[in-house]
Amino acid sequence: MVLTSHFCSAAHLRQTSRWCSQRPSRVKSSEAEWNLDGEGTLVDEETLQQRLEAAIKEENYALAAKLRDDLRHLYEDSKAAVLAANSRFYNAFRKGDLVAMHSVWAKGDNISCVHPGAGTISGYELVMDSWDVVCGADHEFPIQIELKNVEVFVKGDVGYVTCLEVVKTKGSSWGKQVATNVFERVDGQWFICIHHASHVDL
Repeated sequence: MVLTSHFCSAAHLRQTSRWCSQRPSRVKSSEAEWNLDGEGTLVDEETLQQRLEAAIKEENYALAAKLRDDLRHLYEDSKAAVLAANSRFYNAFRKGDLVAMHSVWAKGDNISCVHPGAGTISGYELVMDSWDVVCGADHEFPIQIELKNVEVFVKGDVGYVTCLEVVKTKGSSWGKQVATNVFERVDGQWFICIHHASHVDL
């Protein structure tokens, strides 16, 4: 939805505000995180949302339109940053790069991984052990991983990516997996905390 006028109705502004905070979409990857307000202060999504709601309540629609645009830009930037983190995860996977794989995951007992056909593995150390097995398997790296139907959703410090993985190794194919990758923002950087991949026949 594109609103061409800076002076639009409160209903349109509320609708766009909801769109910014709820709509999953397909976007290209780039790096960006935060928005600067007029005084050069970093402003997060929650602060912008509060300011937008206040401006609508005060019927200051010119300010509300600007805040709506700022919120939409911040949301798009956060989605791009999550997609960039998703790319780092798959690049580590493609290359069998254990150092990179260890660096893209959040640290803690709350992370989990479900490899195709396997059960849930929880906790940083066990999840990393599982990737040691995957990356240390008898494959010729880099392997080919094509991602299709990529969608991303972000809310605050949590985001997720859904996609279809098409994985091939030299002379064989792992087939297709539907994957969900969940990310959390820690100290301004996005880390994967859940990876779940399941075989599908398409």
